Amino acid sequence: MTTPILNLAAYRFCPIADPQATRAALEAAGRALGIKGTILVTPEGLNAFIAGAEAPCRDMLERLRAVPGFETLAAKESWSAEVPFRRFKVKVKKEIIRMDHPAIQPAAGRAPAVDANTLARWLDCGHDDAGKEVVMLDTRNDFEVDHGRFANAIDWRIRKFTEFPQAVQGHRAALKDKTVVSYCTGGIRCEKAALYMHELGLTNVLQLDGGILKYFEETDGRHWQGNCFVFDEREALGPDLAVGAQNG
Repeated sequence: MTTPILNLAAYRFCPIADPQATRAALEAAGRALGIKGTILVTPEGLNAFIAGAEAPCRDMLERLRAVPGFETLAAKESWSAEVPFRRFKVKVKKEIIRMDHPAIQPAAGRAPAVDANTLARWLDCGHDDAGKEVVMLDTRNDFEVDHGRFANAIDWRIRKFTEFPQAVQGHRAALKDKTVVSYCTGGIRCEKAALYMHELGLTNVLQLDGGILKYFEETDGRHWQGNCFVFDEREALGPDLAVGAQNG
């Protein structure tokens, strides 16, 4: 089966002074290029999931990079046989992902991160480079975790991300003296989660840079069990970034 459709996922926390004007410009560009997907424009940054033929998708990525502050925006890539979106939408929202904790401002400074290949090596060894035990913390909703997760990952069965702060407060003692790696699909939730845990004094927390999708893209997917739920018509992807076995 050929896979001619490029799927791009990209986000960045960076202040946007005029979200409505940015929305209008990106919507006009996307419609002219004929791509499909969703772009969220917020005062705290952008989040985009787009798909289509390779050339217009890469052109749209350059349009996103033309927004001030987003010049080096990186995208996670995967390929599919069909476009997994029915339409193209650009929305303005208050937050990229709602947390109900306004003190957490990723645009003001990211939490420390670990890249995919370093994490895979740590999981091979069972500890980080300092010899400290590594534990994986899933920051996604419970139904997403049910599709797949890192082996032995912590799962607090949250139903929505706004429940995450309370869940942390109830389990923070168990996270001390370990290297905690928060992870999510593309990096947004685990970035906010890591910052929140640092605010609580859990300074040994890292975010998985680029999330699960970047881990799949840059490694062989070892230490992952199952598929990764995605919010489009593909439903879930395997570690090879193809549609998961039970869905295809």
